[in-house]
Amino acid sequence: MTIHTTPAEASLPTLDLSRFYASSQERQAFIVELRKVLHDHGFFYLTGHGVDPKLISDVVTTAKRFFSLPLDEKLAIEMVKSPHFRGYNRAGQERTRGEQDWREQLDINTEEEPAELGPDSPAWRRLQGPNQWPEALPELKPLLLAYQAEVTRIGIDVLKAIAAALGQPENVFADIYQPQPSQLLKIIRYPGRDVAETDQGVGAHKDGGFVTVLLQDTTPGLRVRTEDGIWIDAPPVPGTFVINTGELLELATNGFVRADVHDVIAPPAGIERFSVAFFLGSRPDATIPVIDLPEDLKRAERGISVDPLNPIFREVGQNQLKSRLRSHPDVARAHYAELLASE
Repeated sequence: MTIHTTPAEASLPTLDLSRFYASSQERQAFIVELRKVLHDHGFFYLTGHGVDPKLISDVVTTAKRFFSLPLDEKLAIEMVKSPHFRGYNRAGQERTRGEQDWREQLDINTEEEPAELGPDSPAWRRLQGPNQWPEALPELKPLLLAYQAEVTRIGIDVLKAIAAALGQPENVFADIYQPQPSQLLKIIRYPGRDVAETDQGVGAHKDGGFVTVLLQDTTPGLRVRTEDGIWIDAPPVPGTFVINTGELLELATNGFVRADVHDVIAPPAGIERFSVAFFLGSRPDATIPVIDLPEDLKRAERGISVDPLNPIFREVGQNQLKSRLRSHPDVARAHYAELLASE
């Protein structure tokens, strides 16, 4: 399909989450708007989220301090040391569709003990475990865990609103994320083109979870591809998060909700881009059902998108492990060599 340039008037919609908790009339109007967005492309700016601006500011400021640490301090918690895919990656270490992403980042997920493994434990059980934290910046751990809790709250609120927009009870997804959803959080720095070897900050991809809650600092770069191949720029808007739907919702709605393709363009030479991405996912032992949508929505189902390079599984743990093995081949070789040998 031909990729067109972005029309000047094309932009992502903005939705105010507080309307979901307002009067019944306001709530219904919000649900109707959200339903259209979900079917169109699943990307929107979110206001009315209730996150303390100071927390947001502190997270961005402290993330920049982390990336300013000497390289050896960051490599002390390099992801390749973690079988749970937690820790620091230098720019160019993560891959999308086999190509290098020019961003450095720190990945954390739910802070927990490693799973107790037996001979018949599925390989994805090994994803459970502790995060790696920099000794040189002890304030980062409590700050990111506090932020992770807030964006988890937002993600679940958005998921409840999505359920209502699909004509379902608000808690329709609760059985597959309670008592503990996946809570992948990344703080990210994109170096300028004087460092990056291509313009691929992050290659074109879909997110694998329920919803993504993205905080952008001040430098643009995010783009969203619509169903008809048009790329829409999604520049930072102060006070908002960018929300997008992931593959779990596409699976659950037989394609009524689409997990749309998006990417990030590396910034110009001499300019850095910072963001904080949160991916709310299901429990890893869950299997994603197909929701029986109302007839008018069922008629608009488009089926599951098929990508030979990125098969989507209904078994959540299998999906999560597949994603991590492909995006972090160095960690895969270090800790999952027997899986690679069997492919």
